[in-house]
Amino acid sequence: MHIPDGIIPLWQSAIYWTLALINLGIFFYIFSRKTDREIRIVATGLFAAAAVAVSSISIPSPFGVPVHFFLIPLAAIILGPLTAVLVATLCLIIQFFILGMGGITSMGANILTMGVGLGIGTYAVYRIVSELDTSLAVFSSTFLGIMIATAVHIMVLFAAGVASPEMLMATLIPFYIFVAVIEGAANIFIVSFIGRIKPELITMDRV
Repeated sequence: MHIPDGIIPLWQSAIYWTLALINLGIFFYIFSRKTDREIRIVATGLFAAAAVAVSSISIPSPFGVPVHFFLIPLAAIILGPLTAVLVATLCLIIQFFILGMGGITSMGANILTMGVGLGIGTYAVYRIVSELDTSLAVFSSTFLGIMIATAVHIMVLFAAGVASPEMLMATLIPFYIFVAVIEGAANIFIVSFIGRIKPELITMDRV
């Protein structure tokens, strides 16, 4: 979901940047009022570093196209939706300057997709389903969060005039369904493991 420079018209990029900055501004306002800022800073940094590593590794898929995972849904589940937006932002910045992935003008759109769509979408589903079962909530929120991000990604590309929605849906949705199933299953084990060795992270207020 790393859209490079030159694909999105600049006026659309400005809109996406504005939406991304509004979400980040809300996060920093809420963050400034928290008393446990130190542990949040450490956890955010660790998740950002892990997200850079995980989403930079390409893995062969049955579709013949390498896939990468996100880790943003896990950040949303454990740290909260707006923190996941920050994790995605830090990840995208590092990947652009060090690995050349994505772009500057397109970063607002990438933050909107991988941060706002993926992070907030995941957390919204998790909050609803967690009342029923934790494992089900982790899997379904990861899966649907990635599907929401895919839908946002398709809308951004369609608005940019890159391809028809039918073509984008036919190529991207099967691709990310595969990713969502694998990452959703993995997150069940990761959340369970973190709950055993670092329970204070699971019980921390989510921002």
